[in-house]
Amino acid sequence: MDKKVFKLKNNIEVLYKRNKNTPRVALCFNLSLNDPVPNPGDYTLMTRLFMQGTKNRTAEQLSEELDKYAIEFSSELKLDYLKLKFVCLNEDFEKALEIFEDIIKNSTFEDFDKEKIKLAGEIQAQLDSPRAKVVDNFYRNLYANHHYGYTNTVILENLENVVREDVLRGYKTFIENSKKVISVVGDLDFVDVETELNKYFGDLAPSTVDLPAIKPPVLDDAKRLEIIKPDANQAHIIQGWLVQTASQEDYPVLALMNIILGASGLSSRLFLELRDKKGLAYVVRSSYDVARLCANFSIYIATEPKNIDISLKGFAEEIEKIKTTLVSDEELENAKNNIIGKWAFSQEDNNQQAATYAHYAVTGLGFDFNEIAKEKIKSVTPEQIKDCANKYFNDKYVISIIKP
Repeated sequence: MDKKVFKLKNNIEVLYKRNKNTPRVALCFNLSLNDPVPNPGDYTLMTRLFMQGTKNRTAEQLSEELDKYAIEFSSELKLDYLKLKFVCLNEDFEKALEIFEDIIKNSTFEDFDKEKIKLAGEIQAQLDSPRAKVVDNFYRNLYANHHYGYTNTVILENLENVVREDVLRGYKTFIENSKKVISVVGDLDFVDVETELNKYFGDLAPSTVDLPAIKPPVLDDAKRLEIIKPDANQAHIIQGWLVQTASQEDYPVLALMNIILGASGLSSRLFLELRDKKGLAYVVRSSYDVARLCANFSIYIATEPKNIDISLKGFAEEIEKIKTTLVSDEELENAKNNIIGKWAFSQEDNNQQAATYAHYAVTGLGFDFNEIAKEKIKSVTPEQIKDCANKYFNDKYVISIIKP
């Protein structure tokens, strides 16, 4: 495996991994969110406007040129960073970089009003889905009074207050005050990659060395929130807790507990108990959602409205089991194999690998975090699973319910 980490002349850290005989190269450029979002919607609109033209190309010209060279470009706002990415044929790498540079350095953010109207319409359409609405309500309340809680409903409520000057200010903040990392995965010569990246991005504002000390969300008590949706034909329930994140010691234990409880499909405890044995669920699963400042562990079920309280009781029963009875060595070993296999499957192609490397690096964990985490996963014991369950499954949680 040919993998190198180096820095551009402006301190931007780069990982290049050479995968021989792969025809397409993927580049991921992540910029950390060092200044918490001042206004819900500012950065969301900014992210959408990257394709609306530059000082050198109209939106139509951009689209045509990307199509001509079969370049896939995307911009996405994460909780902790801005993610800009492209995938192209190896031979078109320099052309893709030239267009990418133009988008990053020269975007005009025009069609602001048009894009704002379009965003509002898309959010309203998404929130028509009961599941999207219950998830939105969950995160809005779990991360209340924090920029992690700027969900679609919060953005929609605030959208009329967002002006183009805010978007331009936000863009300037990302460019001038952020930790910047680049990952490239493909079959290119190393010297060419280093030379081209310095040529196109070596003059950007330097990457900050450290990530800012931003206060994490806090959850002080239990909340149960219900939304009535008259046209819903089933109930959706999420219950979740704030837990440690990837940079902290309980990460591998929480990741495995998630697999055991509800993230391993047909073999997970929640599926076997609540769906197979009790017939309560259309869908049931757990999630461990990780961000830089904190993470949350949640359980979700879609069920008949009459089963809401029975389902919550089922959650409590499965939680009590994992808090009081050690998981077997066999179940734990299966969970370890499951998660390591999932991670391998999620990094099969150049695009997925580039995204993974850049994600871990921009959140301060390092390009090699995945390999380090695998080793920690292998050493987790049944006692650690039990201790972790008792530590986090407490009386500070959010329950979000949507029902007819």
